[in-house]
Amino acid sequence: MLIKTERPTLVETAEEVEHLDIPAESSPTPAHPIRVRSRPVPAGVRIARHTHAWAQVACTTRGVLRIAAEGSTWMVPPSRAIWVPPNVTHEVVIVEDAFLRTLYIDESVVPEGLDACRVVEVSPLLREVAVALNDTTISRERERLLGTLALDEITRSRPLPLSIPMPTDKRLLALCEAVLEDPASADSLEHWATLVGASTRTIARLFRRELGVSFSQWRQQAVLARAIPLLSQGKPLAQVALLLGYQSQSAFSAMFRRAFGESPRAFFLRDGEPHDVAGH
Repeated sequence: MLIKTERPTLVETAEEVEHLDIPAESSPTPAHPIRVRSRPVPAGVRIARHTHAWAQVACTTRGVLRIAAEGSTWMVPPSRAIWVPPNVTHEVVIVEDAFLRTLYIDESVVPEGLDACRVVEVSPLLREVAVALNDTTISRERERLLGTLALDEITRSRPLPLSIPMPTDKRLLALCEAVLEDPASADSLEHWATLVGASTRTIARLFRRELGVSFSQWRQQAVLARAIPLLSQGKPLAQVALLLGYQSQSAFSAMFRRAFGESPRAFFLRDGEPHDVAGH
């Protein structure tokens, strides 16, 4: 159950703009179809909108990323990754200090069916394969075998509901941006529709037509995406629940479990290094 209280905005702001400059040795080619780039990136860096001819898988061993692409915003917590297909314009914001590892994948080896952005689980196997591919001294045959295994793991990875789809209609966009500034708000759709000068019926129809979901479904996605960086920072679960408008920790945990199939604590328990998520 959502409750209405006064709360601070949860919108993050980037402080430093970085323009993408991928070193030649990190650029994939048909001869070397998968390249890996690893580096620490401080919080607040925004990698400006850009496009490249290859696909990429971006993940962090620590920290949270926010990626805008294909009309959606994606939150990427530790031990997860985002798949970005070739020739998709995207922007990356480092929400927390992160160690960013990116696989660049030549278009010639991109698996069928991976034609849209998605956030996926990073299995222990995929994580270790990425580390192995980062070794520039490996043989061509080992590189080929590891690359095939990496692509198979990516294809098998479970997609996660960590996107916030954004509309193109100006009225609906204004409404969605207002909700994102205050995701804890329990205001009705009628209230938000009035603010943007449209009827409730019109806004409900636009949600279905442009985003394929109802207002309540979209708002839950926004709440989940906002919860990820807060939980990753180790904030107490009860505090996160309150910040996001939930009457109790158990109500928030139940919603989280329905979406992800596990508790917030289990979600952040990876590789034997649990994030300090107080609660269940």
